Amino acid sequence: MQTTDATGWETAVLDGGPADGVRMRVVDRPRVIQVTYPCEVEAATAGLHAEAVYVYRRDHRVTSQPLRYGYDVASP
Repeated sequence: MQTTDATGWETAVLDGGPADGVRMRVVDRPRVIQVTYPCEVEAATAGLHAEAVYVYRRDHRVTSQPLRYGYDVASP
């Protein structure tokens, strides 16, 4: 069963958390995908920004496309 296309890209889907259902293409089956979301900063400080970080870990039981990445509630 072929799992990659000619360029090496594979389809992956995120399960759970704030990015539930997001589909993307990945190369080399990364173990972790980090999703960031911008946060508003109350004090307008030049160059300052904040982002919420969400971590998704690859489900190694899934060996064909789409690869599955589950939300890690304990990270970071």
